[in-house]
Amino acid sequence: MKQKYFVILLFGLIVASGATSFRSYWATEQLVEDDMSQALTLALAEQQSDVISTDTIREFNSYLQLEALRGQAMLAVNTQQKDFKCTAKCSAATIFAMSDQRPASILWTMTLLWAAFCFYRRRQHLVLLSGVTQYGGLSYTESEGRFMDAKGHPVKLTPMQNQLMEMFFQSPTHSLTKTEICDALWPKKPDASETLYTLIRRLKPVIEQHSDLIIESDRSKAYRLISK
Repeated sequence: MKQKYFVILLFGLIVASGATSFRSYWATEQLVEDDMSQALTLALAEQQSDVISTDTIREFNSYLQLEALRGQAMLAVNTQQKDFKCTAKCSAATIFAMSDQRPASILWTMTLLWAAFCFYRRRQHLVLLSGVTQYGGLSYTESEGRFMDAKGHPVKLTPMQNQLMEMFFQSPTHSLTKTEICDALWPKKPDASETLYTLIRRLKPVIEQHSDLIIESDRSKAYRLISK
């Protein structure tokens, strides 16, 4: 699976976890508001007054249907209005504690585990990339000693072709003299000119097929790997 799909799935889990948590909170908030509203209405109706007293608070708590609200809900008077309207309030922390967060907790746990896995995969990917050289659509993995095209498919090379390509990639200028190549590939052969020519001729179409690179010759004295 590509890295972007790991991130997309992680983002999806975060959204699902957050949505589940908020949905539970909002549903509980509505229940709390309805319960406080009916309890306040009954308490004020019983004392037939808008004045908050100790009896009002006691009666208000006795009419609350939600056990967790008793002792947590508050009564307040809105002094910005002429009739000093009494309202019931409850803290967000209380509502959150009353809401069923178990489904959201499961999703958050999955999200954290997936995030840890993504972080691990990312580190592994960076470790692999640290030993990879890229040039002209080709990637050379030093640890495996092989070449990959832009789509991540292995490029089939003979051992001699692979060795020559390694030399090109290891060269800062991606260029090699004829002498450097012959000394490295055929150290015991007095004159490897014809063998080198054949190797280059057969390597060219393979490289051009799988990358944006070509092998350029400088009067057969040097060869250079360049981008088209």
